Amino acid sequence: MPQEYEEFIRNIKTLTGIDLALYKKGQMKRRLTSLYEKRGYPSFREYHNDIQTNPEVLNEFLDRMTINVSEFYRNAKRWEVSERKILPCLLASKKKLKIWSAACSTGEEPYTLAMILSNLVPLSQIEILATDLDENVLARAELGMYPERSLNEVPEEIKRKYFEKKADFYRVDEEIKRRVTFKKQNLLADRFEQGFDLIICRNVLIYFTEEAKNLLYEKFNASLRSGGFFVGSTEQIFTPGKYQFETIDTFFYKKK
Repeated sequence: MPQEYEEFIRNIKTLTGIDLALYKKGQMKRRLTSLYEKRGYPSFREYHNDIQTNPEVLNEFLDRMTINVSEFYRNAKRWEVSERKILPCLLASKKKLKIWSAACSTGEEPYTLAMILSNLVPLSQIEILATDLDENVLARAELGMYPERSLNEVPEEIKRKYFEKKADFYRVDEEIKRRVTFKKQNLLADRFEQGFDLIICRNVLIYFTEEAKNLLYEKFNASLRSGGFFVGSTEQIFTPGKYQFETIDTFFYKKK
């Protein structure tokens, strides 16, 4: 079985470009074993054969492998610090910010950021890049339709201003949607754009190995302009100086 899983990792990397070896092995292996057993496959080998030939199985694999747990205004304290401290600091020297929401999942995070920024600058000045590995969640993000539970933390005035209720779902206002550009990206394998003022990457790095996290912190730092900010959540950096960051607040780091 161990050898078979290693073979599966190599095959998946060839097929999709995703390197499962950079995820925590025990956690990822348990998740995928549960998935293929539920589907009725006797082994990773048979499971991979169907992933190659059946788009439905491939999409299910990608959805299960990536972690898509999100909601609007999640971790309210982080957004409060962003609105009152980080964004005003950046806007003091620049009217139009270059912002990236990495591992954006189904879009709640970049849309939340656009709504918060709209309290500080005109909508026409807001442009946010939002990326994720999973094409399924990106499609859902671009659609901009969410169940009520995703809006549990949204202030009432924001809900009235930027959402429209449609049956059992809420649709994000088209003006907010136009502020966000969604794009597929593999954080571990792809090159990053440069010159960002603000990068947000929350609740994903905990699933990577220490080696992979080190690589990403270095890549994120290189993508920020001098004085730019990186925001994590579960991704607390215990030795920020190692990556040329200084801690500004809990989970907020400034590039030196």
